[in-house]
Amino acid sequence: MLIYLFEYLDSIGFPGAGVFQYISFRSASAVITSLIISMLFGKRIINFLRKKQIGESVRDLGLEGQMQKQGTPTMGGIIILASILIPVLLFGDLENTYVLLMIVTTIWLGLVGFTDDYIKVFRKNKKGLTGKFKILGQLVLGIFIGLTLFLDQDVIVREKVLLEDGEPRMEIIQEESKEDASGSYVTRDVKSTKTTIPFVKNNEFDYAYLIWFMGDKAMKWAWVVLIIAVIIIITAVSNGANMTDGLDGLATGSSAIMGVTLGVLAYVSGNILYADYLNIMYIPYTGELVIYMSAFIGAMIGFLWYNSYPAQVFMGDTGSLSIGGIIAVYAIVIRKELLIPILCGIFLMESLSVLMQVAYFKHTRKRYGEGRRIFLMAPLHHHYQKKGYPEPKIVTRFWIVGILLAVITIVTLKIR
Repeated sequence: MLIYLFEYLDSIGFPGAGVFQYISFRSASAVITSLIISMLFGKRIINFLRKKQIGESVRDLGLEGQMQKQGTPTMGGIIILASILIPVLLFGDLENTYVLLMIVTTIWLGLVGFTDDYIKVFRKNKKGLTGKFKILGQLVLGIFIGLTLFLDQDVIVREKVLLEDGEPRMEIIQEESKEDASGSYVTRDVKSTKTTIPFVKNNEFDYAYLIWFMGDKAMKWAWVVLIIAVIIIITAVSNGANMTDGLDGLATGSSAIMGVTLGVLAYVSGNILYADYLNIMYIPYTGELVIYMSAFIGAMIGFLWYNSYPAQVFMGDTGSLSIGGIIAVYAIVIRKELLIPILCGIFLMESLSVLMQVAYFKHTRKRYGEGRRIFLMAPLHHHYQKKGYPEPKIVTRFWIVGILLAVITIVTLKIR
């Protein structure tokens, strides 16, 4: 909201008001504000949760230090949501479609997670919100995001059309079939179902390729494929973050690492010079998302202050479902969703460990009459706990793996 005030002040010549035009300044302001909210007001929220006896109910799984977590305040995801939304509302451009999509994602999945936590804490139902309602919430969000990307005219990518007698050189030309000064090529803003794919020469993948058998109709129906992909990605990453939230600081720190990476990807994708240099898809207006991600990173770091071992507060599903969905939608809107298996490798490993464990147990029980396990316990972080590794060591090593995956994700922009 402040951007509109400073635009007015700048128009009347107020000294220094023009600094608000710079994404770097507003991003720095967002991360600082987010840190202040999460660290200063977070303590008050924790005390309120403790006073109201909104504590974690722990089931004894025989893990070291597990029962000590009994009664630790939960629903701390409220701190994360407030630390993200307030700075974005203050410093973001609220007319930007991408920013609005991220705000809707944050609020919607926050409400789904809050409902789940509310049922667990206040209704004393340990199962919380049933799985089908969680999936329904993610499904509705996926359809909304997909349709918005399809229908909104501001959601475009800028393509270069190479002419026969020239070399590609990026220029800001938004009209189709218009040559630049050298007459070598033209650029055009188009609605597109293309996305970034790693390790491929041209670095782009069109969802229309998946329905190639439809011939000329493939491009027309590619948006349906994209919407289905959006639903699957949001559901998978959101639930993956939820499963990862089992050790103090694990989901929080891992999400911060992913957030930094996505912020870098959004910046280069929304900057025409960097996009040209890296030969990646240029997506107009996504630079504004750097402000959102700055607030997200600040919220993660600030919450980690209280969530690090031994945790003073847990984020609950209010936080975990939200941050997973935020990461998924953010990657989708900057056309980097196919990098998620690499970037979100921690979430992927946690989810796969559960799926493998359950599938193998059912298969062996049917075949041998007795269920067998691949891991000592799933998700994966509990497997290492069972092996006797201290909780802080597991979390730190998962963070290290997350950093390596983040580096690999960024490197994929040039390795093809």
